[in-house]
Amino acid sequence: MNTYNVIGVMSGTSLDGLDICYCSFSISKNKQWSYNINAASTINISDKLKTKLIKAINYSGLELSLLDNELGDFIGHSINIFIKKNNIKSIDFISSHGHTIFHQPQKKLTLQIGNGANISSITKYPVICDFRTSDLALKGNGAPLVPIGDKLLFNEYDYCLNLGGIANISYQEEKRIAYDICPANMVLNKLANDLGKEYDANGDIARSGKIDSSLLTKLNNLEYYQTPHPKSLGFEWVEKYIFPILNNYDIPVENKLSTFIEHIALQISNQVTEKSTLLITGGGVFNSFLIERLKKNSNLSIIIPPEEIINFKEALIFGFLGVLRYRNEINTLKSVTGAQFDNIGGCIYNALTN
Repeated sequence: MNTYNVIGVMSGTSLDGLDICYCSFSISKNKQWSYNINAASTINISDKLKTKLIKAINYSGLELSLLDNELGDFIGHSINIFIKKNNIKSIDFISSHGHTIFHQPQKKLTLQIGNGANISSITKYPVICDFRTSDLALKGNGAPLVPIGDKLLFNEYDYCLNLGGIANISYQEEKRIAYDICPANMVLNKLANDLGKEYDANGDIARSGKIDSSLLTKLNNLEYYQTPHPKSLGFEWVEKYIFPILNNYDIPVENKLSTFIEHIALQISNQVTEKSTLLITGGGVFNSFLIERLKKNSNLSIIIPPEEIINFKEALIFGFLGVLRYRNEINTLKSVTGAQFDNIGGCIYNALTN
């Protein structure tokens, strides 16, 4: 096969919805990949399910298994609705990232729930999921995974930055380099929640606050930022290191938001060289105050792509990871994750034969 029609599915740590992307990938005779997004939607996650996903880090094994099934059912039914709405006829398979509950690579532990067998049984299509565990078994971080897509689909840019729950970056040296820079929407949304808001639209609340220099210094001095890559972050790290620092400062939430925006902008600017091109995607692109502070702290040519790419680049690339898995080709790079070898991640569930 030279062309693949795939549904890519992504549920990010910021819990701002389930991204579903119907896309086509083609490979030319000279081994160059191209893509097209045919249809895409973000499906709201109910408050009840969202609360369970937030609390899941403290669940028992039984509770996690039940939630794994519940989320798999939700993803499967959401995909069926998406297929019917967009009158989609040709699908080779579904490729689902799942929702991360645990990510502790130093313990060889990562868990993305959203049962692939359930998705396959509901949609009647093969499902590829569980992309991270093979890399951890090979002593890698299991993250980031998107850089293979950056390398093969978005290689015209010096840097690719995703501003999601966590800010991560990807770029090419002798080999592809990528790592998590710092928490982003995961923290910004939590602070906005403290004010009764789902998120800080446009960064307007942060813009109204003031930067607390003491808090900013405390955040910037965290050991993670001095640790060389490969490295990755999870909610556990944020809960252990970021939230206690923020809670120890008796200042208005507006000031905490403003300070954390500056923290993100500074950490990103520390990772890039001047006058480079930087493609930015993810929900953080819509935080205009964050983009302003990033421009202020760096001398970059910042590229904001069409909204379709901003919102669905990760779902698109997880669809592409599925294509590489389907072809038994490398989709996880040791230069990115620190694994012993480049490897092929992903398990295939095919509940029914055609």
